[in-house]
Amino acid sequence: MKIHSIDLKFQGIEGLIAAFLIESGGELALVETGPGSTLGTLREGIEDLGYSVADVKKVLVTHIHLDHAGAAGWWAGQGATVYVHARGARHLIDPSRLMESAQMVYGDRMDELWGEMLPAATEQVVVLEDGDEIRVGDAVIVARDTPGHARHHHVYSCGDVVFAGDVAGVRLAGQAYISVTSAPPQFDAQAYQQSITFLQEGAYSKMYLTHFGEVRDVEDHLERYRVAVKAASDFVAERLKEGVDAQALQILYEAFQMEQAFQAGVPAAVWTDYQLANPTSMCADGLRIYHER
Repeated sequence: MKIHSIDLKFQGIEGLIAAFLIESGGELALVETGPGSTLGTLREGIEDLGYSVADVKKVLVTHIHLDHAGAAGWWAGQGATVYVHARGARHLIDPSRLMESAQMVYGDRMDELWGEMLPAATEQVVVLEDGDEIRVGDAVIVARDTPGHARHHHVYSCGDVVFAGDVAGVRLAGQAYISVTSAPPQFDAQAYQQSITFLQEGAYSKMYLTHFGEVRDVEDHLERYRVAVKAASDFVAERLKEGVDAQALQILYEAFQMEQAFQAGVPAAVWTDYQLANPTSMCADGLRIYHER
């Protein structure tokens, strides 16, 4: 099995969003589609590897957020089978509610950031439950339920390799700092810790992050991320006990994360990239909503 990482160059910046092309036994599968806005870059990346869109018959998305599955409907329209968590399938078939919610958040920047999300024909969508397998040539890929970031989240494992979606955080290339993915509305600190434990028990030698790329120090990464998720959750819980409102919390949470990033040696320019990949204001909202519930 060969794994090709394709940089989608989100907003013209390298190293923010990846898709992964799996090649095995003469078959191809794509893990993550990225948003509609980067579809052209994804297609170019596949062609640069010597393949065409028509060669990709299977598409696996870890969850249905726009940066991971925004182009899934387009791939379904090309005849690919799209595999997705049972809780997310209806949003690929009818993405109208998903897009309406995103429009409320991003407003005039919606098209620039995310592009179009086309509906996927029902017959092209395969619902996956925990433990279901997808065969790609000689490789068997297993979907595993991993809530915490979202209730509709799978990681995909194949032997000692795992595609972690958003449940192992955002770690940009060459950096030690891991940004906690706590976007609203489904962040769950307890479920998150259980999913991290599950990944640790897998003893994977390689992990692929959608944000961004291959991780080889998997054991160290996951243990540090476990600590980071708890620290982020505890920080927000304490601020809420102090009576901090939502707007002030966003500012305080950004400062909290910036301090950790800079202590880990993240340059100011790279911090800007982290903010584009995983905005702290959005993450603060997700943590706040979790604790308010």
